[in-house]
Amino acid sequence: MKTKMLKLAAASAAVLLAAGCSTMGGAGSNANEPPPPQNPNFAAAMNQFNGQFPNDKATKYEEVSLNYNNAQKLDERGNCHDMSKYPVVIILTLDAQGKVTKTITDVENKKAQCFRDAYASAQLPPPPFAPYQKPIRLR
Repeated sequence: MKTKMLKLAAASAAVLLAAGCSTMGGAGSNANEPPPPQNPNFAAAMNQFNGQFPNDKATKYEEVSLNYNNAQKLDERGNCHDMSKYPVVIILTLDAQGKVTKTITDVENKKAQCFRDAYASAQLPPPPFAPYQKPIRLR
């Protein structure tokens, strides 16, 4: 049981720490920017993601989908990175074919809205089950 919990914690941490993007956000003009307001609905979505584990297929899919996201540069749609110096965590809800059916972000600001719009029609590889919660940390 302890091993399963460690795997779950490691998988969750790896997903959140793995940058799902290939660019750094610009902080020059945003140096005095206040932190964005938190989205109170985000914790429930993250709990749904964590509830998918432990599951070997889900753990493998996390790597596959992150690599796909990076290769396709989905995070570069809309030039969202430079809108704020603060990172955004987005959770994508995927259907059985890997199509994004819903998005939610940890914060509410222009950058978060830009990423929600950019990922709203994204297509990822089919997940091991549906609906599937896929978080991505974006800088």
